[in-house]
Amino acid sequence: MTSYLPILIVLFIAIAIWQMVKIFDLTQANVSNDQVATDKDNRINGYLMMGFLGFIYLITIISIYKWGDLPLLSNPASEHGSEIDNLMVISLLLIFFVQTVTQFLLHYFAFKYKGEKGRKALFYADNNKLEFIWTIIPVITLTGLILYGLYTWQSIMNIDEENDPIVVELYAQQFNWKARYAGSDNVLGQANVRLIDNDRANILGVDESDPNAQDDIITTELHLPVGKPVLFKMRSQDVLHSAYMPHFRAQMNCVPGMITQFGFTPTVTTEDMRQNPDMVDKVTNINKIRLEKKKEVEDKGQELRYEFDYLLLCNKICGKSHYNMQMKIIVETQDEYDAWLASQKTFANTLIK
Repeated sequence: MTSYLPILIVLFIAIAIWQMVKIFDLTQANVSNDQVATDKDNRINGYLMMGFLGFIYLITIISIYKWGDLPLLSNPASEHGSEIDNLMVISLLLIFFVQTVTQFLLHYFAFKYKGEKGRKALFYADNNKLEFIWTIIPVITLTGLILYGLYTWQSIMNIDEENDPIVVELYAQQFNWKARYAGSDNVLGQANVRLIDNDRANILGVDESDPNAQDDIITTELHLPVGKPVLFKMRSQDVLHSAYMPHFRAQMNCVPGMITQFGFTPTVTTEDMRQNPDMVDKVTNINKIRLEKKKEVEDKGQELRYEFDYLLLCNKICGKSHYNMQMKIIVETQDEYDAWLASQKTFANTLIK
């Protein structure tokens, strides 16, 4: 398919140049132009407009049939994920409906009122009823979408800390993530980038004198127990980053000099998602492509076989290695999470004396 791209580009450039030459000719005041469209010309153009409309609808139907299964509108892995998906589906359906109707009217009226000899245009100064209709309907529609979006946002962002959520700090820097768990007291110790001391392995600037910081746990993988609320506190060391966890429908900016937060409850373990039929098909297809490009994959030092994992990504272009700023997320049972957490060293035990 990509082999046709240069041909299409040359074709479009040629058409653009031809159109510009025609426009230039029409703008010349002293050049006579005897080209007057006849009824036949207008009729042909009217039919072409309707043909183009049919082409638009045909391409739309084919695209929906072949590529309509949007991967990020299925299989949410958090409690609020289905609410986000519903909002997206409603927005897409409304946009599709409006686009379909307006495109039909645009092309239909171009066909119906095509130029004919002896026909004169009728000028309407205004039509209050029509203007009211095309103003009030979009206003009501957009108001409904905004209110629904605000309700969804509030239900996600109002984190009930009485449910004792797990508190985790996500720390962003060019170009990696660190996670800091609040430890057994479930309270994060104070931290500031000015307190970073690489000589003592205090890489996140945690306040060593803060009692709440002593049992904090710093990791390079994010482990979450299924069915347990998690409250994320987010910091950035250098530039603006954006913590993006697509399968959990979660995203929040990490801003230097301030703490932002986001919370959700994971509902599907990593192992269960790997067994999901949609995910099995996706992984199979990816591995098929990687096998076809075996040499390229191995030359890059990558594993030939791909296995699904949840990922934390950066959704801001934060520098030249932005694409590689990822952290593996593992959602597991409560027992597996407790066992993993118990095997990690606390902040106090990682400092170099």
